[in-house]
Amino acid sequence: MNTSPIPFSLLPDNSSIDNDGGLVIGGCSVVALAEEFGTPLFIYDEDHLRSRAREAVRAFGPGVAYASKAFLCKAMASLVHEEGMDIDVSTAGEFHIARAAGVPAKNLIFHGNNKSMAELRMAIEGGIGRIVVDSFDELDRLDALHSNGLAPPDVLIRITPGVEAHTHEFIATGRDDSKFGFTVSTGLATRAIERAMRSPSVRVRGIHAHIGSQVFRVDSFARAAEVIAAVGQPYDLDEVSVGGGLGVPYVMGEDGASITAWASVVHDALDAAGVRARILAEPGRSIAASAAITAYTVGTVKALDGIRTYVAVDGGMSDNPRPVLYGSGYESFLPSRPGAVRDLTIRVVGKHCESGDVLVREGQVPSDIAVGDLLATPVTGAYGHAMGSNYNAVLRPPVVFAKDGDARIVVRRETFDDLLTRDL
Repeated sequence: MNTSPIPFSLLPDNSSIDNDGGLVIGGCSVVALAEEFGTPLFIYDEDHLRSRAREAVRAFGPGVAYASKAFLCKAMASLVHEEGMDIDVSTAGEFHIARAAGVPAKNLIFHGNNKSMAELRMAIEGGIGRIVVDSFDELDRLDALHSNGLAPPDVLIRITPGVEAHTHEFIATGRDDSKFGFTVSTGLATRAIERAMRSPSVRVRGIHAHIGSQVFRVDSFARAAEVIAAVGQPYDLDEVSVGGGLGVPYVMGEDGASITAWASVVHDALDAAGVRARILAEPGRSIAASAAITAYTVGTVKALDGIRTYVAVDGGMSDNPRPVLYGSGYESFLPSRPGAVRDLTIRVVGKHCESGDVLVREGQVPSDIAVGDLLATPVTGAYGHAMGSNYNAVLRPPVVFAKDGDARIVVRRETFDDLLTRDL
């Protein structure tokens, strides 16, 4: 059992301790933010987000796209656009949010393994920058739209490189057995590229691959780059995208590569293969994840002698389903005293009517934790808010951006009336 305080390496860049021993993020007291905005509460370090976006642009150049599925709201779309990133969207809803934030459609890349005719029409009529083509059925749809008078969009052909990403099977997307893309090993990738290049319905700009999410072994990206290079070599394409998926540390003992190091590995592999096309990427988790914590209020401490201690908070799987979906690990700590020894092992659970509603399976906190304390989980900036739900009709939490001592709410807390807006 590691009883040490929460390491600052898992907290947002601009984290510090105030005179009372409490955690400060972006110059704002976490305790004060919880008092002002209530809990659960997502607290983002705005400068952390901007720093990672700038790093991505430096590492990959203009055209690098933020993978909005990690975390998207209008403020986030505006932020990454201001920092020079394009945005990867995968549904009409994400497209709509990015456009509502003022991001030009030419700076959007439309993903998805099952885009509808309506989504493709929306994207093309809106002036989409790129469509990532994922299937022959999608090529058929693009042919039909072109026959009905729509201009041919610029496209990337998504290939499946057959690379093992060493991640959870639900977020591994680059192996042959995948719902995504055209498989290289079966010849489908070559068939798709050649069909698209012959078609007047699209303009083929390049190829795209994505091997999975939360990938720590950067050599996996190098192997994928080699496959991409071999597939694209005969066609003299303008662009090559290696997708995203760079892993980030969530718990003590994990160590992830920087965006800069990831880009270096990719560039080296493609340079060695003689690729001269523009190299693109789509970081998401590595931009947003460690920029935020989620603050909760403890409602119940239930000690079961000889078994474990359960600590129940006022959120749960509705604001962070990753532990339930993937068995993901998180740390726990008290924002009022992040420097305290964490000498009690607990299981942090939510308020939902599910035994599986677990946020932290084996967490550490000070042994005097009590009802009413603030408890936080770090590294929740990606795939928490984005994957949230209203299960048990809970209200989804607000999102706050903290910067230079000021906090602005960018997503308000839901109300009970919000729960009824779609009822007839």
